[in-house]
Amino acid sequence: MSDLFRVNSAVERDPAIEAWLQNHPGELGAIGRRWFEAMRQCGDEVREVLHDGCPVACLGNAPFGYVNVFNAHVNVGFFHGAVLPDPDRLLQGTGKSMRHVKLRPEAPANTPALSRLIRAAWSDIKSRVENG
Repeated sequence: MSDLFRVNSAVERDPAIEAWLQNHPGELGAIGRRWFEAMRQCGDEVREVLHDGCPVACLGNAPFGYVNVFNAHVNVGFFHGAVLPDPDRLLQGTGKSMRHVKLRPEAPANTPALSRLIRAAWSDIKSRVENG
């Protein structure tokens, strides 16, 4: 497990994340809130932390997903996205492990596919933490 990225200070509900979400109003903020809430709903073991300026969802201190709001879009990202099943080809990025889905207010999200990605990221991090 030494190669598993960890963050410090993850808690059940981080007030800094609520403040961050409130500081991102409008359509983009609503998109970010919706998908971070979906990550929160993965299980009772979900913890969260504000890391690198955005909300991050974790299993303990092992992150699996994040949201970030930009001027024209929202990224819903996955720390181990490169290994997630993505038959709908939503994931973008070319890094060694991280991938994200870019969402814009004018283009409806593929809700079922993105929900599956979030559940897959949760299952993946559980397996990584529990099985090394």
